[in-house]
Amino acid sequence: MRLEALSLAGLPRIAHGFFGRVGGVSHGPFASLNVSLRNADHDADALENRRRVTAALGVEGRPLLIARQVHGVHCAMVDAAFEPHEPPEADALATRTPGLVLGVTTADCAPILFADQAAGVIAAAHAGWRGAKDGIIEATIEAAVRLGARRERLIAAIGPCIALGSYEVGPVFEADFLKADADSARHFAAMAGGKRHFDLEGYCASRLERAGVGRIERLGLDTLGDPERFFSYRRASKAGERHFGLQVTAITLG
Repeated sequence: MRLEALSLAGLPRIAHGFFGRVGGVSHGPFASLNVSLRNADHDADALENRRRVTAALGVEGRPLLIARQVHGVHCAMVDAAFEPHEPPEADALATRTPGLVLGVTTADCAPILFADQAAGVIAAAHAGWRGAKDGIIEATIEAAVRLGARRERLIAAIGPCIALGSYEVGPVFEADFLKADADSARHFAAMAGGKRHFDLEGYCASRLERAGVGRIERLGLDTLGDPERFFSYRRASKAGERHFGLQVTAITLG
């Protein structure tokens, strides 16, 4: 299953996709397009799933580059492929090198793709609540700018992630955001039963806007609420499941 952002679709030399859980070879809790080499899935299945992702992008045979994500704020600028079992530690990748396929994995966190077509710069970021609050979005933009992109030309597309209606949070969580930035209050809301919920997608969009990104697109898809199409860490946790798959979001420059 490949979804595209309208703002990125059709850009010359750039192919991208937000891939859900459908269309792979993995089984059990990883069914079926799990691409992670860090969970308990068979590596051979995850590698075959990565091949299917690059084939869907029209670049079969090229390695899908996915960093070791740690919910941090480092964006690695890459100019060559790295081994899938020896990735750099980062939560975003950026490049101006044609032929590289950049990917980030998620299972409720927000995947964000960036492109400045005129500069030939692309990036992919993994923005969970912690990384988004601490600055992974701004770090990715800075890396893209260092590679030659301009903020006002950047397109950013936020892919499927846990939605406001699904993302119940506690008072300490909200207090930490408000302490860091009082404007974060607009991304919290009371839902049924008075429980507080957080709008991760909206929060990421506001950080992108404040950073000067020229065009921002939100796909508006809920990973937790759509078990047929997406993996979800929170859904697995609520069900008492130890294992879960990770979907990938990828972009490449031709």
